[in-house]
Amino acid sequence: MFQAVVDFLEKFGPLGLFIHAFLDAVIFPIPAFFLQVSLSLLNPSTALWLATVGYVACLLGTPVGYYLGKVMGKSVLYKFLKKEWIDAATEKFQKNGEAAILIGSFTPIPFKVFTILSGCLNFPIWRLIGYAAIGRGLKFYIVGLLFYFYGQSAEGMVKDVSLYIFIGAVPIVVVYLIIRKKRNKKKALAEQQAQSTAQEPMKQPEGTTIQIDS
Repeated sequence: MFQAVVDFLEKFGPLGLFIHAFLDAVIFPIPAFFLQVSLSLLNPSTALWLATVGYVACLLGTPVGYYLGKVMGKSVLYKFLKKEWIDAATEKFQKNGEAAILIGSFTPIPFKVFTILSGCLNFPIWRLIGYAAIGRGLKFYIVGLLFYFYGQSAEGMVKDVSLYIFIGAVPIVVVYLIIRKKRNKKKALAEQQAQSTAQEPMKQPEGTTIQIDS
């Protein structure tokens, strides 16, 4: 049934990709990646335009998926997606929500799992959109660039595009998050020490007497 919907959307070209990418960020189980590849194969010269259309639609759909999770909870995911995807995403999210969103952009776990979980777990929406912009931008535009420069011969290359991004980008992202986490800890510790110093009562030196004038 879902494949029939994708086939129908393909007839509308970039508009169909826009609708697919929007729904992909909300609840549709088939990633927009497949329609992007199909349309790029038909006309590689439009590959970058298609990447832009899909990217913008995905970002617009991200807050919709977020509020869907906030209102309906995680149960809505189990109606459309595999339980193992949801459980794996939940585990990643609880350990480190930021890294989960970025890494989730490249894994086989559908991205809408992370948008809905963000709403369920009250993850800040602007952070979600920011990390989605990085992760989804890489995926859409790497596919677009491959088709733009290599034409139809890029079809074989894009099959492993998620793996290439994962190997290249994810270690950088993880290192950045670790460094930022350490900096935030140091900053919080410094603020805590400053507050403790400010609240510490003034002590009189031993042997000092205070004379009160009558």
